[in-house]
Amino acid sequence: MVMSVVSPKKLLSQNLVVGRKRRCSLRELEENCFDFDDESGGFELVQLGAEKTKNVLILMSDTGGGHRASAEAIRDAFHLQFGDQYRIFVKDVWKEYTGWPLNDMESQYKFMVKHVQLWKVAFHGTSPRWIHCAYLAALAAFYAKELEVGLMEYKPDIIISVHPLMQHIPLWVLKWEGLQKKVVFVTVITDLNTCHRTWFNTGVTRCYCPSEEVAKRALVDGLDSSQIRVFGLPVRPSFCRAIISKDELRDELELDPKLPAVLLMGGGEGMGPVKKTAKALGDALFDELLGHPIGQIVVICGRNKTLASTLESIQWKVPVKIRGFEPQMEKWMGACDCIITKAGPGTIAEALI
Repeated sequence: MVMSVVSPKKLLSQNLVVGRKRRCSLRELEENCFDFDDESGGFELVQLGAEKTKNVLILMSDTGGGHRASAEAIRDAFHLQFGDQYRIFVKDVWKEYTGWPLNDMESQYKFMVKHVQLWKVAFHGTSPRWIHCAYLAALAAFYAKELEVGLMEYKPDIIISVHPLMQHIPLWVLKWEGLQKKVVFVTVITDLNTCHRTWFNTGVTRCYCPSEEVAKRALVDGLDSSQIRVFGLPVRPSFCRAIISKDELRDELELDPKLPAVLLMGGGEGMGPVKKTAKALGDALFDELLGHPIGQIVVICGRNKTLASTLESIQWKVPVKIRGFEPQMEKWMGACDCIITKAGPGTIAEALI
């Protein structure tokens, strides 16, 4: 698979996301919104008036850092392009309005990523459509009223889902309330290639795919080609703006201006063999013959406070900065020379800019 990256200037002036090909700009989305065409069974673009500020509800969950990063990227792009023409709400409606197990997905995710085989069983075991549809239908029946309250509180004109478990149930609620033809529902897939089948629901207005491979999967799962756009991954606009030079960034972040810098990351949850990798880097970047370091390390631990505390207790032979969850990753990426990270799609896209 090949993924190219849109230039920063073009991205800011025209696009919402980076990826293989630009198909539809934010300006086009602003000038046109979707209305349902009964004859074709799909949505067609119809001019919307400017009589009111439109509400956009972005559905996400903190099951890893990528979904929130994608949601914030879309939110920031809307603000950058349109100012106050849209009210943007980034919400985890499961956590705020429903009960177990939907309101506990974050801790369930953290548990499963520590037990890879369990994750594998859950991923593949729920892949068949009849299994996950039955499971989600049962949850929808149980929490429909609570979710309805959560969705309708924001009176959305557009709903954007950046999470695989936030298509089916919201669409069912909209259908039950007679709003399926009135509210634009968009899925923005945040997995580059291997993605769970819950990402695909034939009831969406548009499904934005990050690659041709994912678009083919969407077709196989029943979406019409008119619903699918290959549009890349959402990237926060701050990564695309011209940033200050590496020397100035290193001065601001208190990094050694002369030593090569390695940025080590484990995603929003700081998972994987981060400690083991950091110690190996610490040994590799210290020249025993010369008796001094030949490089420096920045470790981003995300929300993993235990990892951060453990790393801070180590006596390092090279300069090491231990950081928690970082809202300004573009600066740390800009200040470092290379990145070692898990294969998070959002991080990969950000690092390529």
